[in-house]
Amino acid sequence: MNRHPRQLECLSLTVPEEALEAYEAALSSACDTVGFFRDHATGTWRLEGVRVVGAKDNELTGALALAAAVTGVTAAATRVPTHADGWLERTRAAFPEQLIGRRFVIRGTHLTGAPPPGRTTLILDAGVAFGSGEHNSTRGCLVALEQLVPRMRHAVGHCPRRILDLGTGSGILAMAAAKTLRRPVLAADIEPWSVRVARENARLNGVRRLVRPILADGWRTAIVRKSGPYDLVFGNILARPLRLMARDLARGLAPGGTAILAGLLRVQARDVLAAHRRSGLTLERMIDLGPWTTLVIRKSAGMRQPGCSTNRRSVRT
Repeated sequence: MNRHPRQLECLSLTVPEEALEAYEAALSSACDTVGFFRDHATGTWRLEGVRVVGAKDNELTGALALAAAVTGVTAAATRVPTHADGWLERTRAAFPEQLIGRRFVIRGTHLTGAPPPGRTTLILDAGVAFGSGEHNSTRGCLVALEQLVPRMRHAVGHCPRRILDLGTGSGILAMAAAKTLRRPVLAADIEPWSVRVARENARLNGVRRLVRPILADGWRTAIVRKSGPYDLVFGNILARPLRLMARDLARGLAPGGTAILAGLLRVQARDVLAAHRRSGLTLERMIDLGPWTTLVIRKSAGMRQPGCSTNRRSVRT
């Protein structure tokens, strides 16, 4: 951040947990780096983003309006001058080592010392906080992957050959799949900044030859459709786009394939699941972490491909 010759400012706002990811995406539209900090007394989250003063004001205004419309939560951002070094130190202090399930550990680049033995280590820059694993939607996806691994490795025909991570963000789920299954992963995101971050994280984690970050608008993008059908799909986005893309997901999954869907509140899970059941997919398990739910759904081995559908725009978080 010291390389920026212009004055920097910190944008901050406070939201309830269910609005965290939408507002995180909103700040990311205008800020070079975004962090979030939980108030354990109230359960709310404080989001902070650093940018050049006044940069991308129009994009930020639109993104904040979209976050408010999607979540029903209106949060105004405050702006104060800042020095990036001090902000990064605070972000690092709020990003400790995270143990997720029995298999994964997430560590910031600022941490020293050896990681815990027997776990798959995922390394992230503490200054790039979205998709850091602290949010329960990301944690739910990693727990779901951990539970699927034994079946995928030992059951004939279930080890995935093609993997897709829709709305990859930091690339954390794509990297977890690549490290665990040693298979190539197509990591798609609608935001160019996220694609750059995911590419850098893949390099940091030694999986740049397995993780392929691309700029893509979900199933609307030809390379996403043509690279399937997929044996495993991650969709950690929001409830509405998950519902809208259910038919596209059914088309994109290979027979016997699995999808891990997250970014939805427990009260939204029934509607999202119903949309996928109408497309012929079945529920394998639900993972509840706090108010957030992760759905693990499958396409039966004998299911025929559904007819063509109109692709719809997806929303990344």
